[in-house]
Amino acid sequence: MKEDSADTRATEPAAPPHAEDLAARYAEMETRWLRAQADYQNARRRAQQELESALLRTLQPLLEELLLVGDYLDMALSAPSTQPETKALAAGVTLTRTKLTQALELAELRTIPTSGSFDPALHEAAESRASTQSPPGTILATLRPGYTWQGRILRPARVVVAAAPVAPEG
Repeated sequence: MKEDSADTRATEPAAPPHAEDLAARYAEMETRWLRAQADYQNARRRAQQELESALLRTLQPLLEELLLVGDYLDMALSAPSTQPETKALAAGVTLTRTKLTQALELAELRTIPTSGSFDPALHEAAESRASTQSPPGTILATLRPGYTWQGRILRPARVVVAAAPVAPEG
């Protein structure tokens, strides 16, 4: 008798036949749920990216036009102002230019640096001048400032670049 009771304790009762089906369905449902969660996260990320892209496409032309306005204000300020009327006008244009600059800074526009060496990804070479004081490829002057926005180049800086002096013929 002792052997009978040991044998029955050693073997566990068999699981009902539908328990395996339930376990398989549970695993399938869990996999579907995880897949649905991943799909939802991907859809949210895509919608966010599309929204940001649409915003960039909408704002970029406006910012480019505002940069042109800034260029025109700079041209107006470069004109000589010797008479009291022109000095008052220049003061108003200066205030307008300052306010425009502040607004562009709020929109996170960043000026492209124009000191140092020429970088074709950031600068547009409008002219090259022979120079003995600066090594070739150094920026000598800025003709028009460049700007970046949201990590992309909105407008490259237009610059004058140093070139190697030409050796005299002879």
